[in-house]
Amino acid sequence: MRRRDFLKKIPVAAGASLTLNSIPVRVMAERGHFLRLAETSSNDRVLIILQMHGGNDGLNTIIPVDQYDLYYSRRANIAIPARNSVRKYIPLDSTLDLQDQVGLHPDMIDAKDLYDRGRMTVVQGVSYPNNNGSHFRGRDIWHMGGGPDDYYSSGWVGRYLQQEISPQIYPDDFPNDNCPDPLAIELGSDVSLIFHQQGNIPSSISLPSNPERFARFVDELEGFDDQLIDPRGKPPIELNNTPYGREMDWILGLEDKTEDYAARLLEVYQAAGNTSITYPEVYPFNAPTGSLRNGLTPQLQLIARLLDGGGAGQGVQTKVFLVRIGGFDTHADQVESYDPTMGGHASRLYHISAAMKAFQEDLRARGVEDRVLTVTTSEFGRRIDSNGSFGTDHGTGGPMLLFGKGVNPGVVGTNHDLSTRAGNISMQHDYRQVYANILKDWMQVDEDVISNNIFFGNFINGPKEDGSGVYEPLPVAVQQITSTQGFFNERFKISRVYPNPAKEKVTIEFFINTENNVKIELFDSRGRSIQVLLNERRAPGEHRLESNLSTLKSGHYILKMESGLLKESKKLLIAN
Repeated sequence: MRRRDFLKKIPVAAGASLTLNSIPVRVMAERGHFLRLAETSSNDRVLIILQMHGGNDGLNTIIPVDQYDLYYSRRANIAIPARNSVRKYIPLDSTLDLQDQVGLHPDMIDAKDLYDRGRMTVVQGVSYPNNNGSHFRGRDIWHMGGGPDDYYSSGWVGRYLQQEISPQIYPDDFPNDNCPDPLAIELGSDVSLIFHQQGNIPSSISLPSNPERFARFVDELEGFDDQLIDPRGKPPIELNNTPYGREMDWILGLEDKTEDYAARLLEVYQAAGNTSITYPEVYPFNAPTGSLRNGLTPQLQLIARLLDGGGAGQGVQTKVFLVRIGGFDTHADQVESYDPTMGGHASRLYHISAAMKAFQEDLRARGVEDRVLTVTTSEFGRRIDSNGSFGTDHGTGGPMLLFGKGVNPGVVGTNHDLSTRAGNISMQHDYRQVYANILKDWMQVDEDVISNNIFFGNFINGPKEDGSGVYEPLPVAVQQITSTQGFFNERFKISRVYPNPAKEKVTIEFFINTENNVKIELFDSRGRSIQVLLNERRAPGEHRLESNLSTLKSGHYILKMESGLLKESKKLLIAN
């Protein structure tokens, strides 16, 4: 590859998006605090930001169970059924207080499975003050980490990367053996403010979902030998220390950096090999043609493979990834007119739910699940009331979802009061509050750095005397990954077996948090099946079973219960 052709394919303006055959390559800046992050970070944790372009309808994603009649009355033409339907909302967690209970869209069955495993958190009512419902301005606000009156030229992730490491000179020494990887990667071709640094260009590279294609484009760029001029295309030596000369040095240096990063990503990608996990490819029900294929699958497959890198810590040490799925601007035809559980919105919720479950399984199979946390973002929610076009218009607040072993599982916040005539979901949590807690508890950033250097000013509890921001704890992520067995045992369990010892009958109380088939079987001390006490489908909640034991001999027995994820045994002594 020759420099002249390389230069012909990138815009010369400093800070612009660099493109190789329509693939933007936004490499690291000339000078910046972030440049040794992959080398010096105190942990190997990774954050994935899943952007839902268009403004997701939170009320058809997370449905208020206790206010279902109000929910239905305000959007009857698109409301998800609660009963008398094969496809109805999925109760998420019956252990929550009634006013906090929610249902998931019926195509989010895999998200329900992740929740039950302690791998998902829901944060209710997320927005920013005075949300203006604009796609572009709203997206910029979420990306820059500011409020409605702020116009930062940097993004909150870019500032995080700047604050976490010492200043270094770029491009003189990078990449190197200790820091071979991009610090941030965004999948696709868009330019995102979120990775911009203060006073500098973005800290990410942008690539398609296949590094082989990316590397091939870089390698196949054609050039030619310059004649009778400086072969590097540089200005006279007198201009070396001018802004023009420095800019040309930076642009020419991008050629080598691009090749290095492309080669590194390709090497890691090839070393990892294909996954053994089956990812979802298409939506299995009715939806518009353009929304059938799962565009999130190849993005998550690529990230899992890059983080793997062949095992034993050989994967990339990239700190932040950005993935995207579009189609959430559902003013019309959000649902199919004949079935509100199907359509374009349903397909996209399915794509996220199914792809995230496969992604978690892939990370676990590759041995990197402990490193990765994913958070969803969307520029705004939708209105409470539906419109006459089987859709919803721009709103304000909505839910954020977090996935991974690093989440603090559960539901944070409560349902909006739908008895009011307000057309929008009120803000319970400033979006910066969620990001701040992810940075503190997951990425392990100092609280003062978060408040003063990443999210400036008053955004939670009012300003300090010096005008700086205030960090407020929010239980969305964990500092140390521990077992989620306690979370599971509160929601799936044999509560009591009595009397024990039993004579002619025994009572078994059990709790399940998901509608499922329940099988309770009695085995003797030698492991032989003696009697099936129950084998039928049961709804979520507490159940009580009374069984006759009068025909059984005295002795030691084992009660085994299976229901979905639950497999539990209890000893039972029969003394007839």
